[in-house]
Amino acid sequence: MSVEKNGVVLVEHPVVLHKLTMLRNVETKSTGFRKMMSEVSALLAYEVTRDLELSQTEIKTPFKTTQSPIIKQSPVVVSILRAGNGMLDGMLQILPFALVGHIGIYRDKFIGNTVEYYFRLPPRAKGKRVILVDPLLATGDTAIAAIDRLKEYELGEISFVCLLASPEGLSKLKEAHSTVRVYCVSIERELNAEGYLLPGVGDAGDRLYDTV
Repeated sequence: MSVEKNGVVLVEHPVVLHKLTMLRNVETKSTGFRKMMSEVSALLAYEVTRDLELSQTEIKTPFKTTQSPIIKQSPVVVSILRAGNGMLDGMLQILPFALVGHIGIYRDKFIGNTVEYYFRLPPRAKGKRVILVDPLLATGDTAIAAIDRLKEYELGEISFVCLLASPEGLSKLKEAHSTVRVYCVSIERELNAEGYLLPGVGDAGDRLYDTV
């Protein structure tokens, strides 16, 4: 089940919500956290690709030759490092034919701006639809900077997929990039003084890779 409002698709499937509870639980260790995030991401992959364009191809079944639908153009899944990699495996379970890109970018609280340290897209990305993944949309600065960079290239439609989003981050992202559709599982209550989502899941990168 999903609900779309103002370009934000809220995915409220019972299985997704159940797994989100496991992600929120502080007792869920790193191994379980990675597994659960991968599973949620696989389910989100179904939702974000619901409108992929199909074409017909001729195949031979065990009984006869027939026309059958295939996806016309493979998308590009782009991970915002490092936490975005926690969603990448789940996405690729459902979209093994997708191309993959990475953006290393973070918000530096000392300079009050984003810092990019890595950017790599596959050479065949031109014109293709992009699925940008990062578990959390907090202030929105990192997502906006990543989309700014992606729009410097001749790519197709861009969708942003996360697990949790803040009202502030969604508002800022939609103001900067009104055509980007956002997919998330929960719109959180607020951001705390340190910029963490509440109730949230904590620092997604730290919990994924058991770092502090």
